Amino acid sequence: MNGTSVNEDRDDQTDDFRDNLGLRPESRVERRANRRKTRARRGFGCFAGLVSLLVVGALVAGLAVGFDKGRDALEKVFAAPDYEGTGSSETVTVEIAAGQSSQSIADTLEKKGVVKSAKAFERVARDDPRSKKIQANLYTLHKQMSSKAALELLLDTAKSVLVTRFTIPPARTKAEIVNLLQKSKAAKLPPGAAQIAMSKPAQLKLPSWAKNNPEGFLLPGTYDIPKDANAYTVLRLSTAGFAKAAADLQLVQKANRKHLDPYQAVIVASIIGAETNRKEDYAKVARVIYNRLAVGQKLQMDSTIHYIVGRTGGVYTSKEQRETESPYNTYLHEGLPPTPINSPDKDMLRAAINPATGTWKYFTLVDLDTGETRFATTGDEHQKNVDLLTAWCKAHTGRC
Repeated sequence: MNGTSVNEDRDDQTDDFRDNLGLRPESRVERRANRRKTRARRGFGCFAGLVSLLVVGALVAGLAVGFDKGRDALEKVFAAPDYEGTGSSETVTVEIAAGQSSQSIADTLEKKGVVKSAKAFERVARDDPRSKKIQANLYTLHKQMSSKAALELLLDTAKSVLVTRFTIPPARTKAEIVNLLQKSKAAKLPPGAAQIAMSKPAQLKLPSWAKNNPEGFLLPGTYDIPKDANAYTVLRLSTAGFAKAAADLQLVQKANRKHLDPYQAVIVASIIGAETNRKEDYAKVARVIYNRLAVGQKLQMDSTIHYIVGRTGGVYTSKEQRETESPYNTYLHEGLPPTPINSPDKDMLRAAINPATGTWKYFTLVDLDTGETRFATTGDEHQKNVDLLTAWCKAHTGRC
């Protein structure tokens, strides 16, 4: 080889062709020099492009590594507006519902004027794991609080909770409710306060037809107790609950249409609550009671015996207990007991004024685990069901 590349020879041939057409604007030596410059520029361009890609890659990598720090820096630059300090002297009531998200709580606080922006509270809550412990409740907060101060007060329930909650379970006697209320950490009553309040029914706002007796009229449910509430306040919440339930059910009107005294309807509802815990059986138990009353048959309800002697935890009553002399003893006396034997809930009240259709005169539990209850029209049918209960009790020693 003479040092001239194959490509250069090819270029020379091309140049000769162009010369023959009269297109060559410069000498052969000049053209070769220009081609070398062009190839050099192309090589530098590729090198420069590679350097640019490396620089961009380095920048991207740097951004990825410093994302968290960059995010924090950006949040500082674009910070959500927030108040400073623990707020003004003006207070506001805020309700937090069960399952409410941090974002929803933040929106509520902004709307109530507690925090300056929902976004600021969201950021504070996001960075503080304790925010997941905010409880559903009514709170007293201040207006114009910093998001951090608002979160701290929400977590300090001793200072911020406006109300606490007290629950009356279904079918509890007034004595049991007194005991529950007196022991309640929510109510925080002085010793004996609940009993004193229960003994003064005139202050409990009972229905005019309740015979001045709160037994049966303390509607089961969960009630919000305001701060510094006394025993009368708490009990009046439950009697107000009864009044609302009775109005919703049109209890008085429907009882009258069935030739029932509304007070008797509450007595029936209380027996239903004591005899079964399955909602689907409430109306059937009501029908058994009314069928017996219609023919003058004694109710013979063990629940009324338990009311006399106290709950035993079992389903049976003893022969001695069934011979106890008391107007509540439905084994000895015909008709309903003189008063309700507990406070029934709304579903039990509904069943008492809307009994099922049927000819049953007997019923008994046959399975304490499931609550299954069997209904019968004749004594023989009923005895077979009682045998089922006896067998269940033998198989589950100590349960009956």
